[in-house]
Amino acid sequence: EPPNEQAVATVYASLRNEINQIYSKISELEMEASEHSLVINAIKPLDPARRCYRMIGGVLVERTIKQVLPAVQRNKEGLEEVISSLTETLERKKRELVEFEGKYKIRIRRDSGQITEDDNNTFKKEGNAQGVLVADA
Repeated sequence: EPPNEQAVATVYASLRNEINQIYSKISELEMEASEHSLVINAIKPLDPARRCYRMIGGVLVERTIKQVLPAVQRNKEGLEEVISSLTETLERKKRELVEFEGKYKIRIRRDSGQITEDDNNTFKKEGNAQGVLVADA
């Protein structure tokens, strides 16, 4: 139970940071799973006896597609399980954050910045979009 506003803000920032880290890890693992899918799709139609190379613990080893394909598929499945687990953790953390916001009546105020169009037809936001933590007593 945080005793003052500063402690509440610290706990709140910590929760938001954890959520952002989980998002980052999920994105990273999804990229890896996508790379595994590309490898699987590339080597699946090839002759199973054909030579291929695989990096294992920093060492490049020669194997056959027949040996490598199941290992790559297992790795991809493992990545998908971890992604699923992290997604569940993310949902729990989000619920925890919403409960924390409700308990301490936390609202986020954003500075209003105007969006303008420059000469290259690209949009940019003017102003500072920094969040401000507000808690009612």
